[in-house]
Amino acid sequence: MQTISIARFIAPANIPPTPLFFIFFNSYLEYSFQLLYICTVNKKEAILKAALELLVVKGVHNTPMSEIAKAAGTGMGTIYNYFANKEILINEIYLGIKKQEETLFSRVNTDAPIKTQFEDYLTIIIEFFIHQPAYFNFLRQLEASPIITEENKVRGRKSVELMAVLLEQGQQDRIVKNIEMNAILVFIGGAISSYLGQYINTANEQQTSLVSHIRMVWDGIKE
Repeated sequence: MQTISIARFIAPANIPPTPLFFIFFNSYLEYSFQLLYICTVNKKEAILKAALELLVVKGVHNTPMSEIAKAAGTGMGTIYNYFANKEILINEIYLGIKKQEETLFSRVNTDAPIKTQFEDYLTIIIEFFIHQPAYFNFLRQLEASPIITEENKVRGRKSVELMAVLLEQGQQDRIVKNIEMNAILVFIGGAISSYLGQYINTANEQQTSLVSHIRMVWDGIKE
């Protein structure tokens, strides 16, 4: 069977393709693949954004995939190309938020005293969720939900690993109470959630000062 170069479908049959033609053709293919990739990423991000907004407003169990597809401006076939079911979609949103959380500690000056690092980190993470209230409300819904897989819960806990390392150093230096680390992290997480719930759901004049709140959290774990 005779093999026909793809270039022959583009270049005239009586004119052999030149090196310049192949440069142009390769550039065209590269551009096409890049455009396809961008469209794919944008479509997936549109689905994730629409899902997050609906899940926060209507709840996990009251948001069907058909409504997410409609809000994202796509069809059911397309949404299932990216996510086989709603649980997988929810887990992807969860991991996306947790990955962003992981980057927050990098903004803390690790040469500062442990108390200062702790206070700076809590300020950064609380302000992160203040500016992304949908993230906070989404995670709050899923605190005790079986929808998030055990594997992803483990991956999600990486977001607090550097805080745990800091607190362990504080325990070694007899700055932080020598109690079980998970108990400390649960206490801190509850304090963060409490402040954010108050901030997002109450009027400004009823809000506790962030500085005061963080100081009380530190007082609760310091030796």
